[in-house]
Order: sequence, then structure tokens, then C-alpha cells
Amino acid sequence: PAVSNKFVKGASGENRRKNMENREQFRVALSGAFKNQDGTPVFPMFDLAPLSNDQEIDFEYVTGVDGRMSAESLEEFDALVLLLERFDANSIPTSNRLALIARFGVGFDTVDVEACKSKGIAVGITPNGVRRPVAASVLTYILALSGRLMVKDALVRGGPSTFAERAQHMGTGLVGKTLGSIGLGNIGTEVFRLCAPLDMNFIAHDPYIDPTIAKSVNVELKDLETIFRESDFLTINVPLSEETRHLVNSARLRSMKPTAYLINTSRGPVVDQTALVTALTQGVIAGAGLDVFDPEPPEFDDPLLQLDNVILSPHALCWTDQCFAGIGAQDLEHVFAVKNGQVPKALADPSVAAEPTFQQKLEHYRIHFGAQST
Repeated sequence: PAVSNKFVKGASGENRRKNMENREQFRVALSGAFKNQDGTPVFPMFDLAPLSNDQEIDFEYVTGVDGRMSAESLEEFDALVLLLERFDANSIPTSNRLALIARFGVGFDTVDVEACKSKGIAVGITPNGVRRPVAASVLTYILALSGRLMVKDALVRGGPSTFAERAQHMGTGLVGKTLGSIGLGNIGTEVFRLCAPLDMNFIAHDPYIDPTIAKSVNVELKDLETIFRESDFLTINVPLSEETRHLVNSARLRSMKPTAYLINTSRGPVVDQTALVTALTQGVIAGAGLDVFDPEPPEFDDPLLQLDNVILSPHALCWTDQCFAGIGAQDLEHVFAVKNGQVPKALADPSVAAEPTFQQKLEHYRIHFGAQST
């Protein structure tokens, strides 16, 4: 596709010299959702000082329309740090200047990655920022579910009469139990690293993983149906796609042990929520820990909210100061990589690096902002 005349390749040496002497600014858009109505930051731990301290960078907040970023609002930007808004094919500016969407998180189901790739726009994600916090969330659920924490909390709050019922709510020991994961990528492997001291058996299903990675965390790779049958605690660590939508369905839930627990911190639609409610209601499985839902947020009258064998959190269990500081830091790494004409290290689709339009944009940035021009 044609590109803006600001990105024409093959400029003469004289033109290049003039361009370097008259540098334009690298412009970064930040989702309007990063800012409160009074102008204060929603996430003050997201350190924007690196942007403020770079005289070659200009940044401002851009608010989406009806939850979607508009093309018109992004025409003069080189990069976008995207929080909650959707970015689809209609969000792509016609100027063809935009080169990067840095997602504030590891999920990218709100971004049309293919449409971006076709226009030479890279989509960056932040695995370094979420790896430990999300894995810690999974561990939190394992410990809370096995110890029946929510039930025991209610026993104390109910007064002496319910306090006396504690012997009726025995927890489940973890030694020798089987922890299974669907997905053994960035977060899945960290879950097993954190759980190593628990003396559990580790199994996982991931058709795309290098077996040496599984071996490095003492995980035995098995087929998907075996994971459902054998797991005492089953954690979901896959992105949402057409392949994974309703991967956890009624038949697979029925194949699980009646003493098993399901944990989902990935995306709500990976689980058939109606089937899960039935399984939890009928005692098909013992319980669940859910940080994500379908729809999200759940409706006020969602039957899931009435169950006492499920622990719920609002897609925020991993939200800590360290988590958001790490996410923000990696997003800015992506921004500075592109500004310097380099390919960001963590992309939703790494093949965008070979796209001619994206390469052309990087060449432009190398001339204007890269190390060779300083």
C-alpha cells in the first residue's frame, strides 16, 4: 500500500541531512482511559517520565468514541499506547503514519491484528509485565480454593454458631495432587515455577510449545482430554481466539474429577460459562476461581454470582502497583524501539517485522531519531 510522503524511501543524502537537521517530533497517543475526569492519572505507577524527558517526543491523551479508537483522532500519531478501547480496521488512520499499537497488557483480542499488519502497524504486548502477577493470581486461587478460604471467612463473620461448624468444611491438601495447565507459554510456565514448592504433579497441554521448556519446569505434556481428566486444579493460560473460544465446554467439564477445581485468569469466552454454572450447581466439579467472565462484567442477575463454590474477582486479581509499573515500562520499551527504528521484542504477530510498509516506517525513524542520526 502507498505510504505518506513522510515515509518515502530512498531520499538523497542531502535530503536526509536536512531531515536530520529539522527533526519532526515522534508523536505518541495515550488512551484517554489512562486519565481521570479531573486530569489525574488512573494508574500513577505507569511512569511517563521517559516520554516527558525526551525532547523528541510529544504525547497526548486521545479518547475513544463508544469504546473504540477513531481513525480521525490518530492521524498525526506514530504510536498508540492502548488501554481499554477497541482498535479495529476502521480505527486505522488514512495518513498511514501510525506504526505501533502498544497494548497495556498481554491480551490483544480487542485489536484487529491482521488489519494492523496489512497497514504496517505492529501490535506490542507486555509479557514481562504480567508474567509474575498473573501467575501469582493463579497461585492465590489454588491456595484459597484448597483451603476453602471464602467459606471459612463466612464462618467467622456468622458468629459463634457458624464458627463452630469449621470441622464440616475441611480443606484439600496439595501434596501429590495434580496441577494441570492448558497453555504453557509465558504465564503458564511461571505458574509452575511458583508452585514448585507445593510438591504437586505438573501436567500441561500446549501443541505449540517446545518440549524442552516443559522439561525445564518439570511438566509432563499430555493431550487435551487427559488434562481435563487428571487435573485436580486446572488453570487456563491461553489467549482468546476462534480456536480457544469455549474450549472448556460441557463435555470436558463432565470429564473432570468431582473434586477438581477450574481456574480461569485468561479470557472469559474461553469457558462456556453456562456449562460451567451447570457443572458448579450440579457438583460435576468442586469449584472454580474466575477472574474473567462472559459477558464482562457479568449481569447483576447472573447465576454465577449466587454460587458459594466459586471465588470471583473483577478481571483485576493481578492488578498491583508492580504489575502496572511493569506493563507500562514494557509498553514504553516498544515505543522507544520503534522511535529508534527497531522492531519491538514482544509482538502479537512477529511476522509484521517483514512487512515492507512497516520496514519503511522503521527506516524513516532510524533516519530521524535512531542512533545513527545523533
